[in-house]
Amino acid sequence: MNVAVVGGSGYVGGELVRLLLGHPEVTLTQVTSETMAGKPLSRVHPNLRRATNLAFVPRAELKPADATFLATPHGEAMAPTPGLLATGGTVFDLSADHRLRDPHAYPRYYRTEHPHPELLAEAVYGLPELHRDALRRARLVAVPGCIATATILALRPLAAAVGASGLRAVVDAKSGSSAGGHDSGPAGQHAERSGVMRAYAPAGHRHAAEIEQETGVATALSCHAVEAVRGVLATVHALDVEPPEERELWKLYRAAYGAEPFVRIVHDPDGIHREPEPKILAGTNFCDVGFAPDAEHRRTVLLGALDNLGKGAAGAAVQCLNVRHGFPETAGLGFLGLHPT
Repeated sequence: MNVAVVGGSGYVGGELVRLLLGHPEVTLTQVTSETMAGKPLSRVHPNLRRATNLAFVPRAELKPADATFLATPHGEAMAPTPGLLATGGTVFDLSADHRLRDPHAYPRYYRTEHPHPELLAEAVYGLPELHRDALRRARLVAVPGCIATATILALRPLAAAVGASGLRAVVDAKSGSSAGGHDSGPAGQHAERSGVMRAYAPAGHRHAAEIEQETGVATALSCHAVEAVRGVLATVHALDVEPPEERELWKLYRAAYGAEPFVRIVHDPDGIHREPEPKILAGTNFCDVGFAPDAEHRRTVLLGALDNLGKGAAGAAVQCLNVRHGFPETAGLGFLGLHPT
């Protein structure tokens, strides 16, 4: 099938192009960029040298495809999506423009009214671990946020077991610099980012809306920038319920993820990598989850780690493509990561 990428000059777009070029079931036909139109993809993605002869094209030259991926900044996918859907192809939106079902949430979290609220009821939230059956019929897939994915996959099994309404979650999330995008402004400059441990959103981060929507758990989220290029680590403090014993947590998480191709339970008794570690997930589509009961303080600590450009964005989009169009779910996503790096 033919696929196209809109907004291919950013970090997420580049990762998406890399994965699609290696996918055995698709042909990448077009990649758009307004600022790089006419230049080869390798001009901004040097890892793609000799992998493709494609050059960027302006969005006005975009042709219909069987599947179109929107790797655009938040707010820029809302307007073109109805036209893309009208061509009959599947749309995978990697921005936040179709993630929230409540249209009233967009002015609060994204400071804009949604021009096509009817699409929010139709869009399928792109976590196969939660919505695999709905994804098989979807026209529009909203790929989740990176911090949201790590948190939801860490929290959801416990919430389902003990009851979401009785839980409260406090989340401490740390992310690498690529999560800020290619044009992150002064905060992303080396002099400002190097050595940093910065609380850039102590409260009110927009991914909290996705977490609450998908888990039903009241969530307080704080986000920090750390010195890493790729990676998200979400530490979830699940409060207000008696923590299950460790063996019960193993049962819950094995039942939830034992058959999942891209979620691994990491909670080892010894070794360096006893709990989920983003560094070893760079370039992969895995989300590693872990847990630790803390009966003394009546909390359960849950951990979720992933590559923000992989399972947190482009990898998740390709996984959704595979589910939607009947390909093996692991197609194009077989990279196991590197160690050491």
